[in-house]
Amino acid sequence: MNKIEQLQQMIQNSNHIVFFGGAGVSTESGIPDFRSIDGLYNQKYKYPPEQILSHRFFMYHTPEFYEYYREKLIAGTYEPNTAHYKLAEIEHSGKLSAIITQNIDGLHQKAGSHHIIELHGSVLSNHCMSCHTFYGLEKIKETKGVPHCTCGGIIKPDVTLYEETLDEQVIHKAIRAIRHADALIIGGTSMNVYPAAGLVHYFSGNHLIIINRESTALDGHADLVIHDSIAQTLGAIDVELQDVSSH
Repeated sequence: MNKIEQLQQMIQNSNHIVFFGGAGVSTESGIPDFRSIDGLYNQKYKYPPEQILSHRFFMYHTPEFYEYYREKLIAGTYEPNTAHYKLAEIEHSGKLSAIITQNIDGLHQKAGSHHIIELHGSVLSNHCMSCHTFYGLEKIKETKGVPHCTCGGIIKPDVTLYEETLDEQVIHKAIRAIRHADALIIGGTSMNVYPAAGLVHYFSGNHLIIINRESTALDGHADLVIHDSIAQTLGAIDVELQDVSSH
């Protein structure tokens, strides 16, 4: 039995799958990651990306933050890839309980998934820092400079910047999902970023599966490791649809 067949069987034998994904899920849609050779961290700017994407920089250099944010994080017309669509298909079959993602691009929603836990927030959501009015992504795209609310307050993306802590409610939601999972698929992430990487330790189900191009620190603990494209790997899976009303 090859690894794709093993993955197929593990998915078929599971009813509460959780997918934990990182940047590698979205790089195949053309979105650069932060740590690859040609990723955002290795491009040359007036300020390093780690500084630009920090809370302090946002507060004191807001125009420069938004110049970078628009150009590098929301400028592209990115589309979901096979991995996003296959995860949505598995969810609709009733087998996938949750997608926990470190990405902020909103591509899982665009592919049709609904049970998404976004550890680092999303570019799709923005709020006024003064009156907390909600604004969608279009508000940021259609304005120039620093976007302002009708009340005059500055609008801030609901993404977790450096120096900011993860939302406790989101963390607890992710922990509950992992604790109740009978299979955990980790895809497109090296599992080196904490505290997100630490969430995996709450898993005590039947199958720990890792799909990533490079090796990870958890490879030795996994029941199945596939070092390949996440989109190609998930794309090879045949999902048997179930009656979701029974779940």
